[in-house]
Amino acid sequence: MEGSLKIGRILGIPIYLHFTFLLVIPLFAWIIGSQIETTVQLLAQIFSVTIDSSLITTGPAPYLLGALIALGLFAGVLVHEVAHSVIAKKRGIRINNITLFLFGGVSSMEEGTPDPKVELPMALAGPLTSLGLGILSIGIIYLIPLIVESPAIAGVLIFLFAYTGLLNVILFAFNLLPAFPMDGGRVLRAFLAQRMPATRATRIASEVGKGFAVFFGIFGFLAFNPILIIIAFFIYIGASQESSAVRYTSLLQDLTLGAVMSTAVMTVSPQTPVLEMLDQMYATKHLGFPVVDRGIVVGMITLSDLHRASPIDRDALQVRDLMTREVVSLPPQAPVAEALRVMSERNIGRIPVLENTELVGLVTRTDIIKVMQLREV
Repeated sequence: MEGSLKIGRILGIPIYLHFTFLLVIPLFAWIIGSQIETTVQLLAQIFSVTIDSSLITTGPAPYLLGALIALGLFAGVLVHEVAHSVIAKKRGIRINNITLFLFGGVSSMEEGTPDPKVELPMALAGPLTSLGLGILSIGIIYLIPLIVESPAIAGVLIFLFAYTGLLNVILFAFNLLPAFPMDGGRVLRAFLAQRMPATRATRIASEVGKGFAVFFGIFGFLAFNPILIIIAFFIYIGASQESSAVRYTSLLQDLTLGAVMSTAVMTVSPQTPVLEMLDQMYATKHLGFPVVDRGIVVGMITLSDLHRASPIDRDALQVRDLMTREVVSLPPQAPVAEALRVMSERNIGRIPVLENTELVGLVTRTDIIKVMQLREV
């Protein structure tokens, strides 16, 4: 995700913190702090424990406890995502990173066509981990009075562990709802994929997920709950994107770049004047060219690169002044699905195809879309 800060690694997996996560601490602090007395009574009833609230409701304590609970919850979310990633790595799936953001965590994985034997344990690992953390936290609240002599301090600890434990149990239950692409939706897809093609299983799970998203959205609107409405939006968009990704992977399966690339590639040299290159764009309707110097691809020049220079300056500029020098290339034997993934990750529209160091073709996002349209016929 853009706007994320790397905070470390766990088991070799980069961990990122999205800027929206910073909104969680004050939000939780305010929500929990403003309802502290009611929450203490509710937790005492749910777990049948006595909670001394003399320190909990004093001064800024309610809001400090709210911030601590928010941090505890997201520590649990991180462990939840790590559990997914550990199972995925054992099954040979590469984990790019884990990102914590406003509504939880996301594990970025390199997935192809989903294998139900891999997806089922991977999807269950996260919720079961959350349940385990919840049960552990709840178990601790009954040990605290036996260890801590001060009723006031014991009350603070019981409140923290009871609240965190309850949130983890709720996280377990919420994630197991069959609202694809949440964990429960992935469990549903894995179950369906054992009985039908993966694309159809994904389509059904996606429609179920969209149904839940609509329900969450309507309920959130009637209950004046903006957070639930935003969650519904994320689920709906996520279900659509996951369904499209699996469909694309299926359509492009066993297809290499050599079969779809354009071999008549127009190139420019680093010394080409920018205005001359712009004329070529108008003439060919191509929005980007490989930059070749002495037979070697040394860069790419695209319309977006031109936008970095003002129209007045373009008169004196050459291609080498604006071109992107870090060229992303692939061999003709590379899967088309790999090219599409790279384009999405790097936000680029074209990739030069190199055989060793020789330019043998160019593949664009449009080329791939046309192939998918033809394969759907």
